[in-house]
Amino acid sequence: MDAVVPIPQSTGRETLGEMIVEARWLLEQAGIESAEQEALWIVEHVLRLPVHHVFANRDRVLSLTELTATRGLLERRAGREPLQYILGTQEFCGLEFHVNPAVLIPRPETELLVEYVAQRIPAERQATIVDVCTGSGCIAVAIARLRPRARVIATDLSNPSLAVARQNATRHEVCERITWLEGDLLRPLAEKGLEGRIDVIISNPPYIAEADWATLQPEVRLFEPRGALVAGPQGTELHERLLQESSRYLASGGALIMEIGAGQARAMRRIVEQIPGYRFHRLVYDEAGLERVVIVERVGT
Repeated sequence: MDAVVPIPQSTGRETLGEMIVEARWLLEQAGIESAEQEALWIVEHVLRLPVHHVFANRDRVLSLTELTATRGLLERRAGREPLQYILGTQEFCGLEFHVNPAVLIPRPETELLVEYVAQRIPAERQATIVDVCTGSGCIAVAIARLRPRARVIATDLSNPSLAVARQNATRHEVCERITWLEGDLLRPLAEKGLEGRIDVIISNPPYIAEADWATLQPEVRLFEPRGALVAGPQGTELHERLLQESSRYLASGGALIMEIGAGQARAMRRIVEQIPGYRFHRLVYDEAGLERVVIVERVGT
C-alpha cells in the first residue's frame, strides 16, 4: 500500500523559507525524486509568485490560509498524485494545457507525433488530419496551431476527455477549427464522406499490456485513467484496430502515425505485414533511445 507521510506541523508563525524546507522534506520522505523542485513549484502555485520572488521573500511570514493551502497540495503530492493534476497544467509543444484525471497527462515524447505530422504536411498545404484518442486535445491543438490551413478532426471515446480538449482548444484559439467527434477510434467518421480523403491519421492510443499495469509508478497506476493506458493482453490491440479501420479513410500515400511502447516495434512490423494495403515507412526513437513512433503509409487505391 502506498503510504502518505504526515506533514510535521510547526508551532507559531512560519516563514516562506521554512515552508520550503518543510515541503522538500515531506516530498523526499514520500520518495519524490525531484522533491526540491516540486516543493518550489507547489509553493509558487499557491502564492502565485515567480521563482525569483520566492527566494527574495524567504523571510515573509505566511498566513494561515497560505499554510493550509500549501500543506493540502503537499499532502496530495506525498500521496503520489501527479503534480500536473495538482497544479492543473502540463506543457506540450510549448503550450500550456489544462489537465485533470479525465485525461492522460501529455508526455514530452508524444511531441514526436506532432513533429512528424509537420514534416509531412507543409504549412501552405490544405490537408485533412485526424487525431484519434485525443484525450486532452494536446496533439490536435498543437497541429491546428502549426498548420492553420489543415482541417483537423479529433475523436475520443470519453465525453469528459472531449470537454477538456475543447477547453484547451478554446484557450489556444483553435476550437472552431477542430471538429470534435465522440466515439470509438474511427467509428465516428462513418457516413462523413471521408473515405479515401484523409492525409494523416495520428494517435497516441493505449499501449500498455494488462500484465504490466501493476508494475507502473503509483502516479500512473493510482491516478491516470486506466482506459487511456491499457490496450489489452498484448498492448498492441488498438494499433491493430487502427490499421484495419484506417485503410478505409486514408488517401493513397497517406500516413498512419502512432505512438508505441518500448519493445513493441517488432510486433508492429508483423501486424503491418499481415494487413494488406500498407507499407512500413519509419520507426522513430525518442531521446532516451527507445522505439516510440511508427509511421506506416497507405499504398494502392
